[in-house]
Amino acid sequence: MLYYALVLLVVGLIAGALNLAGVSTVAVQISWILFLFGSVLVAIHVVRGRTARVT
Repeated sequence: MLYYALVLLVVGLIAGALNLAGVSTVAVQISWILFLFGSVLVAIHVVRGRTARVT
């Protein structure tokens, strides 16, 4: 998921450099949402992975 966020960010930056404002805005917004969602999932994984397990 973070890979797709990075890809869309690059697409947004390239579209911004080519002065394609609509494409750039949408791509950067989608990449930001994917980055936040991926970061939340990573944080949940780290927190849950470090808890003590009772066997």
